[in-house]
Amino acid sequence: MTDLTRADGRTPDQLRPVTIERGWSKQAEGSALISFGSTRVLCTASFTNGVPRWMAGKGKGWVTAEYSMLPRSTNSRMDRESVKGKIGGRTHEISRLIGRSLRAVVDMKALGENTIVLDCDVLQADGGTRTAAITGAYVALADALEWGREHRFIGQKATPLIDSVSGVSVGIIDGAPMLDLAYVEDVRAETDMNVVVTGRGLFVEVQGTAEGAPFDRRELDSLLDLALGGAESLKGIQAASLGEDL
Repeated sequence: MTDLTRADGRTPDQLRPVTIERGWSKQAEGSALISFGSTRVLCTASFTNGVPRWMAGKGKGWVTAEYSMLPRSTNSRMDRESVKGKIGGRTHEISRLIGRSLRAVVDMKALGENTIVLDCDVLQADGGTRTAAITGAYVALADALEWGREHRFIGQKATPLIDSVSGVSVGIIDGAPMLDLAYVEDVRAETDMNVVVTGRGLFVEVQGTAEGAPFDRRELDSLLDLALGGAESLKGIQAASLGEDL
């Protein structure tokens, strides 16, 4: 698999350079600016004591997410959805994906009746914005949870965060499975897939589509193996950002 070289010099199983600037925002209870190559997403976590009315009195918390792209995050300017007066289907879909991914690693009972909202704003898009958002939002979430503990909204012995989670894209280009697609690769991919994985190597979500010819089981297994390898690397980057030992 590693005998093929991509346009940016990477091997098929290699991530783009990934950096996480933890605590990027001074106002938010948790934040992280994450870069996957030229893709950059600002993730902020807002902690509120209390839950939506439909959850009140159940002794459980709530974690949700919102995703958006800045007007000039792409090659040409797009209108803000707030100006259009309507949130697009893609935005809704990705927001729900991020929320599901983060809830998969949170014990809502241990969180208590508190709410955390993750805002993921794409500053610059070059492929893989949703997976970058999930990976960065986890770091922001971890810090917001610690903020809640320090301010005694969460029990001192409670463990609301039960695992880590990250997302990565994979795809088949010219018949070859590849990890972490940049935009120039994504638009050429015969198969495009987004994979969300916990730190223990369990799948939260697999979103795969054959853009050209259908893919077979062997190709699917190759893509999932690539995603698991990428997720393991991302787990290490997240832990280093948070100052944790693996």
